[in-house]
Amino acid sequence: MGAWYTIGLCLGLGLGVGVILAGLLGSTTLGASAAALAATAVGAIAGLLIGDTAETIGGGVAGFLGAVSAAAVVYGALRRGATRLGIAAYLGMAGVALCLVALIPLAGYLEVIGAPLLAARMRGRQAARFAGLRTLAK
Repeated sequence: MGAWYTIGLCLGLGLGVGVILAGLLGSTTLGASAAALAATAVGAIAGLLIGDTAETIGGGVAGFLGAVSAAAVVYGALRRGATRLGIAAYLGMAGVALCLVALIPLAGYLEVIGAPLLAARMRGRQAARFAGLRTLAK
């Protein structure tokens, strides 16, 4: 393949690891910060193991972007009444899927562009918590 493939692979792996860590740790602001730092480190280490300088930088940056993007999803879901374990399970599966899709050539580049865009779009559509049957009692 070439350097473009390994850079894309490291981007996708870093993004997937960031999503997994944000799902596990991102229920608080301190946890989201820890997830971003850990994802940056793990993504950079994965890039260092796979390739050279470009892969290391790509993996670290993608890990940070994945954690920050997934933290937006975690905050929104918790505000709407989701459980922490449920969020961790869904984002864990999504992170593993992102890592696997990164094996496809050029997919890692698309993932790194798409994940922050989707997170920004979700932040703009934040609805209030579902009122349930309380609205019928009035």
